[in-house]
Amino acid sequence: MLTVLGFAMIATFLVLIMMKKMSPIAALVLIPALFCVAVGQGAQLGDYVIEGVGKLAPTAAMLMFAIVYFGVMIDVGLFDPIVRGILRFCKADPVRIVVGTAVLAAIVSLDGDGSTTFMITVSAMYPLYKRLGMSLVVMTGVAATANGVMNTLPWGGPTARAATALKLDAADVFVPMIPALGMGLLFVFLLAYVLGRRERKRIGYLTLDEALVTETDTVLVTAGGGGADLTKRTSGGSGSGEGSGTGKGSGDGAGAATAGGEGEGRDGGAGSGPDAGAGGDEGFQGLDPNRATLRPKLYWFNAGLTVALLTAMILELMPIPVLFLLGAALALTVNYPNMAEQKARIAAHADNVLNVSGMVFAAAVFTGVLTGTGMVKHMADWLVGAIPEGMGPHMGLVTGVLSIPLTYFMSNDGFYFGVVPVLAEAGAAHGVSPLEIARASLVGQALHMSSPLVPAVYVLVGMAKVEFGDHTRFTVKWAALTSLVVLASGILFGII
Repeated sequence: MLTVLGFAMIATFLVLIMMKKMSPIAALVLIPALFCVAVGQGAQLGDYVIEGVGKLAPTAAMLMFAIVYFGVMIDVGLFDPIVRGILRFCKADPVRIVVGTAVLAAIVSLDGDGSTTFMITVSAMYPLYKRLGMSLVVMTGVAATANGVMNTLPWGGPTARAATALKLDAADVFVPMIPALGMGLLFVFLLAYVLGRRERKRIGYLTLDEALVTETDTVLVTAGGGGADLTKRTSGGSGSGEGSGTGKGSGDGAGAATAGGEGEGRDGGAGSGPDAGAGGDEGFQGLDPNRATLRPKLYWFNAGLTVALLTAMILELMPIPVLFLLGAALALTVNYPNMAEQKARIAAHADNVLNVSGMVFAAAVFTGVLTGTGMVKHMADWLVGAIPEGMGPHMGLVTGVLSIPLTYFMSNDGFYFGVVPVLAEAGAAHGVSPLEIARASLVGQALHMSSPLVPAVYVLVGMAKVEFGDHTRFTVKWAALTSLVVLASGILFGII
């Protein structure tokens, strides 16, 4: 009974948010509350919620102060050189932009924190996607999938959990998986290329003809050096073209409209490729190069502080929420010694902080009910029990396949500490080593990062102004395919 209700609760939640019948925060609260009553445990709802909130409170605190810290680092210009380098590579070619999104997300993911990755990636790429009228779910899908593959780093969480649950060394679990994970990351880059080709076909081969600072888009800071004139490459002299946003462009040289308005083509403006157009390289910036919050004289202090913070995180010198709390306080004090400026920076990021922390606490209701009522345990036991006896010698493959849906529908803690030990025990009876089970359990992480139970995904969709349901519909199939590529590579290389 609890097994059926557990799957029904998850399915109801996903269907309602994908059909946009409810907002994620309302669905995360109301649906589990109703199912808790349905299983006859309504009287314990308060206890389940408080327990869930208690478990997720450190995560909420970490995200709150991480958003403030990295928001300030973006404000002061710490990441501007990286952003400029990515934008120079991207120019205004949709293929390069999508591939650049994947590369940037993968690089920033080296710190092991998904929320950091999404804040920096969206801040850099959002203005380009908006200005060129590209699909924002492409950006969120590619970023989430790339981060999911990189999330398997030993300090990212899943590998450490798998090693702890099975009493193994994290290096013994992770290092042999590198070739398979590398294939997964290459697949993400290939996927980005294919999606970029599709975007190029949809909106045309664009060039930045001029870089004019005429309007801004607010992400975490004033971003957008952009109101650039866009021109669509054509073979003829005159004609009209569909704008990439809501308007149409017309005129000689085949104009293209920017997202959200009318655009007029410029005579002779169309170039021959992404390199055409004066100032296209340096002029179009994802982050306003003249914003008042920049602190160029403190660049190396901020870089050193960030390196020290990430090093302390990796070495686990203190709990991560405490590190970000101290880092945010120090960054604000040194960069903005004036009290009014500090309040302004906090206020600038308050919207993101409130949205993300609110979503985390709402997710605490969902996870609290799922765990407290015993639904998770019954679902896991049912799945493990459904494995045919003849599959015993192939428990590595079974674990890899199960990790894809289970890490999406369950928290990493629930999967690695609740399900993986049971799978390892079943595998041991057939001569399958715990190391193989632990490695196979990492396969589903590409999909896990888009799970509604992952707080960082709300940072991603919130900053990108994308509906969670739209992100889910687009991303799930590609992320699941990426996980299957990792699994197939692991089998091919003899790792799993």
